Amino acid sequence: MTPLETFEKMLAQGKDNALLRYALGNECLKAGRAGDAVTHLRAALAFDATYSAAWKLLGKALDDSGAAQDALTTYRQGIAAAEAKGDIQAAKEMTVFARRIEKRLAGG
Repeated sequence: MTPLETFEKMLAQGKDNALLRYALGNECLKAGRAGDAVTHLRAALAFDATYSAAWKLLGKALDDSGAAQDALTTYRQGIAAAEAKGDIQAAKEMTVFARRIEKRLAGG
């Protein structure tokens, strides 16, 4: 059984929390299922809006699914959440990703 199948089974059994949804989002993204990853990562953030890693991965999932503007908005929200939590490294990483998208959207 793959990690994705294991996590999906856990969710089906009613075990639903931020960490499980993050893990599902991560595995979906690895499997090329960016849309499913977005769904799970948004659910993770519904459990914990300060989950910096979930913000970062949600931005990537949105960008991978072709929603660059939504990804940029997500990174900005994630940066604010990370800074409020004191998670400086995550904020720095998301700032880099956001700048790359801004540059791409500007045609650079």
